Amino acid sequence: MRPSSATIRALLLGLATVLLLSASARAAEVRVMISGGLAPAFNALVPEYEKQTGNKVLVAYGPSMGTTVDAIPVRLERGEPTDVLIMVGFALADLAKKGKVVPDSQVNLVKSPIGVAVKAGAPKPDISSADALKRALLDAKTVAYSDSASGVYISTEMFKKLGIEEDMKGKARQIPATPVGEIVARGEAEIGFQQISELLPVPGIDFVGPLPPEIQHTTVFAAGIAAGAREPQAARALINYLTGPAAAVIIHNSGMEPA
Repeated sequence: MRPSSATIRALLLGLATVLLLSASARAAEVRVMISGGLAPAFNALVPEYEKQTGNKVLVAYGPSMGTTVDAIPVRLERGEPTDVLIMVGFALADLAKKGKVVPDSQVNLVKSPIGVAVKAGAPKPDISSADALKRALLDAKTVAYSDSASGVYISTEMFKKLGIEEDMKGKARQIPATPVGEIVARGEAEIGFQQISELLPVPGIDFVGPLPPEIQHTTVFAAGIAAGAREPQAARALINYLTGPAAAVIIHNSGMEPA
C-alpha cells in the first residue's frame, strides 16, 4: 500500500524538524574578547563566519593591556567568560603563562604597523623620515598615543630614538580606553599615533601615513583559546577561519598584513 500524501507530508515535516533541531544543537555562541587593532577587520569577517557555521559571535572589546575597566586582562580577572582571546601577541603569551590560555592554542594572525593622523583638513606634517618626524613632533603643541602596544613603543622607545624624550613630556599624553583618532578628531591633539588599522575607520581625521621605516614598529596580533572555554571547538573553527584565504583580503584592506 502506498503511503498517503498526508503521511508523506508528516514524514517530511518530521525530517525537517529533526534537521532543524540538529542544526540548532550544533550551533554555538562563541564569546570573543578582542583588542582594537584587529577589531575593524574582525567585525567585517564575522558575518560570513556566522553564515558558514551557524554559530553566533558575541564580542567584548578592550585593550590588550593596562588597568582600565575594559582591558582584557582585567575582564579575565573579574571572571568574564570567553572562548577566544584576540590581542597583542606578547600580551596573549603572558596570559598563557598565567594559565589563562589553552596551551599551544596561540596562533599569530596579523602584523600591524603604526600610523600617524591629524584632524581632518589640518596641514599634514612631513613624516617621510625620522628627522622629518622629529621636527613635526617638536613643532606640534599636543601629541597623543594609545595605552596599548603602539603607545608603549612610542613613549618608551621612539621618543628616545628621536632624542626628544624630554621635549615630549609636557605635550605628549597617553589615551586610555579611547581610540586616539577620536581625540585628534576633537582637536585635543595635533598629532596622533596608533595602529593604522585603528586609525583608518575613525571619522574626522586624515591619515598621514605609516611611521618612517627606520623607526617603524610592527605589532603582531594573535588569537588563542581561553582556558575554560565553553565552546572550544567553535573557538578553534573561528581562529582557523581568521587565518584562511578569505580573511587575508579584508585584513590587508584594513592596513595590516596576515602573519
